Amino acid sequence: MTKSIAVTLHDVEPATFERCALIRDWLDDLGVELVTLLVIPAADLHPVGDRAPELTAWLRERALAGDEVAQHGFQHLQLRQARLPRQVVARLQGDRVAEFVGLGTSDTRRAIDAGRRILKLAGLDARGFVAPAYAYTPALRATLAERFTWWAGLWRVHTIAGPRTSPALCLGTSGPVKRATSPALVRAGALMAGRTLRLDLHPADLDHPRHVMAVERVLDRARRRTSVTLSQLAEAD
Repeated sequence: MTKSIAVTLHDVEPATFERCALIRDWLDDLGVELVTLLVIPAADLHPVGDRAPELTAWLRERALAGDEVAQHGFQHLQLRQARLPRQVVARLQGDRVAEFVGLGTSDTRRAIDAGRRILKLAGLDARGFVAPAYAYTPALRATLAERFTWWAGLWRVHTIAGPRTSPALCLGTSGPVKRATSPALVRAGALMAGRTLRLDLHPADLDHPRHVMAVERVLDRARRRTSVTLSQLAEAD
């Protein structure tokens, strides 16, 4: 049985471009051949292609090299609060970035479609989607099923054929408890990973030496695994 590793880089947008390019080079040095790049279409309500053509050119180059570009929300910011207790859960999931929590069906579809148009105009073909903070709603799930070949949650990667169980290992930077405990949890989770090891990275991870050391330890142990994108993971038998 071939074992694989699926590394996903979140929050790719103009403000994080230099950091994301640095992380991608670092991953290459660590033996990760393929990465899924989660692009925020309009982080500051300006289309990514207009605001940062050098970023979209880099993304196109990465796609030609085998990486996958996926859509990561629309602006990666929650603007409308949901009712309790869902709003409490949203804050626990991702503080203020649970973008689709609180949105109805029509607003959800408009945000998804606007993001898709922005990426297409920038020459980026996004076949998949990951919600900010992995915060999904029934309206979002229904919309994604109609528009994308796959979408990923924290525990599964979903396709038309059904879900594939594959939990993501994530480092935390949003609070002292997450910063203190997540490196050890990620290392332990990687040791227990079966056929697929799924690792999530964020630009802010490089700000914390223990996070960097944890990633290097995990990837060093995973060098015999085959790198895959989330699309390839979703399509695997």
